[in-house]
Amino acid sequence: MGEVAYDTLAGVYDFLVPEALLTPEGSVAAFAGVIDCLPVRGRVLDCAAGTGQLAVGLALRGFEVVASDASPGMVERTARLAAEHGVAVRSVTCPWENLEPDGFGRFEAVFCVGNSLTHAGGRAARRVALQRMASLLQGGGVLVLTSRNWELIRQRAAGLEVADQLVERHGRQGLVVYHWTLPPAWDEEHFLDVAVAVLEDGGKVATGVERLSFWPFTHRELAEDLHHSGLTAVTSTYAADVERYLVTARR
Repeated sequence: MGEVAYDTLAGVYDFLVPEALLTPEGSVAAFAGVIDCLPVRGRVLDCAAGTGQLAVGLALRGFEVVASDASPGMVERTARLAAEHGVAVRSVTCPWENLEPDGFGRFEAVFCVGNSLTHAGGRAARRVALQRMASLLQGGGVLVLTSRNWELIRQRAAGLEVADQLVERHGRQGLVVYHWTLPPAWDEEHFLDVAVAVLEDGGKVATGVERLSFWPFTHRELAEDLHHSGLTAVTSTYAADVERYLVTARR
C-alpha cells in the first residue's frame, strides 16, 4: 500500500464507484432525504471527499462546501472537478484526527460517506475521528455516515473476488479484482487488496493496485461510538441482509 490510502487508486477510482454516483448530481440525489432538510446555503463539510462528486454536487446546490481527504491525489481530483463545474469548494488534505474548529469553523452538516470510517485504525482511532467530526458541528448539526454491513461481509469466506463483467468509465473498460483478508477477531487489522486492470490500445493493460487496511465494526458498536463522541443517533437504514447502510446523528 502507498503511504496514504487511496493515492494509488485515485486515477482509477471511478471504476470502483457505482455509475449512479459518478456525477455531482447523482451523488447529491443519493442523499436527497438528508440534504433537503439542511439550511439553504448552509456550511457543509465532506471529510472523506474522494474524487469530489458529492462535494461539488453540494456546491452546485448552493451550499458553502469544504472538502477534505487524507489522500492528496483525491484532493487534487476534487479541486479539478470543482474548477470544471465552476463552483467554489475549499479542498484540503487533512486526516480526521487533524480536523479542528479553529481551522475549519463549524458546519450545519458533516458527511463521512463511501465506507470511509472503517479505515480508522481500530475502535480508539474511530472514536477520535468521530469526536473530531462532532467538534465541527454547530449545535443541532447533523453527521451523515455510510458503511458496509461488516456483519454480513464477515460471514463470507475470505479470498479472491473477481468481477463478472468489465466496467466502462469515460470510454475505457476495466476489470476490478478484490482480495479479502478477514482474520478471526473483529478488532484485528483486516486487508482489502484492490486491483483495477484497465484495457488500453494495442491490447495493453494499465493496472492500479493498492492494499487497504480496515477495521470493521458492528452497527451496534457504531451506535456506541457515536454516543461516546457526544452524538445522538437519529436514523439508521441498517438491515441484517443489506450490503450497506446510512446513519445520521446530531450533536
